[in-house]
Amino acid sequence: MASAMTAHAGSVDDGAVVKMLDEFAAAWNRHDVDGLMACMADYCVFEATAGPDVAGTRHVGREAVRKAYAAIFETYKDGRWNNPRHFVAGNRAVSEWTFTGTTNAGAKVEVNGCDVFTLRGTKIVVKNSYRKQRS
Repeated sequence: MASAMTAHAGSVDDGAVVKMLDEFAAAWNRHDVDGLMACMADYCVFEATAGPDVAGTRHVGREAVRKAYAAIFETYKDGRWNNPRHFVAGNRAVSEWTFTGTTNAGAKVEVNGCDVFTLRGTKIVVKNSYRKQRS
């Protein structure tokens, strides 16, 4: 799978990638799984912030990623990714944000975080998510 994780040769305008990342961020705030998946490559991976492995929980393939995104919206019905800021470096990009939300159990969450992306053109191949853990 290493070759599937590598960007294709050729230049993609950084502005087009930033535009896609803005659309991706807006889809998160709309809780729009279809909008999120429109930004993902045919082969995609989501490495969540939490889970049993060093990479968190790793969701591989479109259906697994779709289900994982939907589960986040079920857990945080009011979840928001505020003030997204992006930068692009070749076939990699980063989005920083402040997440706010309330769990189904009523716990309030407000933390800074970021996503580190591997890209193929203007599609996300890997979304590797990180966030602060407040005590």
